[in-house]
Amino acid sequence: MNYYLGLDIGSSSIKAALVEVESGKSLGVVQEPKEEMGMYAQKNGWAEQNPNDWWQHICTAIKRLKKEHNINRTQIKGIGISYQMHGLVLIDKAGNPLRKSIIWCDSRAVDIGNKAFDEIGNEKCSSHLLNSPANFTASKLKWVQENEPDIYEKTYKFMLPGDYIAYRFSNTINTAISGLSEGIFWDFKNNSIADFLLEYYGFNKELVPEIVETFGVQSLVDEKGEAESGLAAGTPILYRAGDQPNNALSLNVFNPGEVAATGGTSGVFYAVTKSLSGKESTRVNNFAHVNYSAGNKTIGKLLNINGAGIQYRWLLNNLSVDSYEEMNNLSSQIPVGSDGLCIIPFGNGAERMLNNKSIGTHIVNINLNNHHKGHLCRAALEGIAFSFVYGMEILKSDGIEPSVIRAGNDNLFRSEIFTKTVATLIGQDIEIYNTTGAIGAARAAHLHKGDFEAFGKVIMNNDFVMTFKPLIDKIPYEDAYKNWKKELKLTLNK
Repeated sequence: MNYYLGLDIGSSSIKAALVEVESGKSLGVVQEPKEEMGMYAQKNGWAEQNPNDWWQHICTAIKRLKKEHNINRTQIKGIGISYQMHGLVLIDKAGNPLRKSIIWCDSRAVDIGNKAFDEIGNEKCSSHLLNSPANFTASKLKWVQENEPDIYEKTYKFMLPGDYIAYRFSNTINTAISGLSEGIFWDFKNNSIADFLLEYYGFNKELVPEIVETFGVQSLVDEKGEAESGLAAGTPILYRAGDQPNNALSLNVFNPGEVAATGGTSGVFYAVTKSLSGKESTRVNNFAHVNYSAGNKTIGKLLNINGAGIQYRWLLNNLSVDSYEEMNNLSSQIPVGSDGLCIIPFGNGAERMLNNKSIGTHIVNINLNNHHKGHLCRAALEGIAFSFVYGMEILKSDGIEPSVIRAGNDNLFRSEIFTKTVATLIGQDIEIYNTTGAIGAARAAHLHKGDFEAFGKVIMNNDFVMTFKPLIDKIPYEDAYKNWKKELKLTLNK
């Protein structure tokens, strides 16, 4: 039997998966380290990780997979890589990292990106980059140039986290258009590297890695990669993408109208479109989707909600309850609208969809005689669901018309109250699938053959769990949502 290896490089852990080449069936997934990886935060708002730590955990995960499933190196026929988006890795000519990676949640470059947005021009950024430069990879590189000039001068190439891991396997430096777009280095209007941004920031174009296709032979494991990873020299790297585009791929989301959703600590809607609209470029991020090409300009519009599952977890930690299951049972005994109790769940930092305001969590309209922890649990689930609905309204204002929403069978989407509330208010089915980013990346290695229809059938045959349909009686949900929006407006206007 032959297998593809999928890697998902997160900021908390590395996940590695094996799937059968022909059937796409998952053989197993492992996580390294077993406890969460740490982050370096020299100052408030900073977040860094050592790229070599990612590599060591990947090598350990591969060895575990091979041992647990009695697989030898020659049975692994290709590699797919998913990775935490927007990170910055800098290497010298010898290929050594010059500093720790500045990762996605590091906010040191916010002012640099905002200044660039104003000085380059909002209209030009929105029409060419489809985004503000904001706190993305290009702005982080500018921070290094300004604050660590010695490191900048030694830099041979910049990389995204997935590019660096591919390099460690193969000693080959390259990237993909989807990666450059997430770093805000891609000019969508001219379908080229954004020369005007490089010029504005004062970057030499030689710092940009060679561009390869998202699907296909990007590089081959070399002898050093074999010795360290345990994969056979000559094994091809066949796919690479950031975690949110990869999550969409894992859920068979490729075409306009299809939307991928995640509901973990933070929440995401990732909607596919062919519209190059940057209308909501300050509230929505726009990236080249995995199937983007000059002839198929498929964009993923990413709307992020920081204050999602973290709100429910906070309640778990601070109420006298033992599990999410108990919280969900308590919630199910409370009517829609939580008897007027309302939770605004934005207590996890600045919210991009609220124009980067930090408004915190608000628990309002508590009646001390009538409300109890069941109401708090229901109001939290509803408040998070309402924030997703609010986010979809922003996406719709930017031209998205959802035809299907697909989500993984984890975290918030395991809650019937949460999922039915979102489905009912958006008026759209939500399909639930049992998959992970690592499994998706492994299966994507097969897409170098170009059969997207067969890829979708693999997901349906192996992963489909159920469909949540909008409820017929939606009036109670609409009334509760109107009440929540009223409270949100009052909070935003304070």
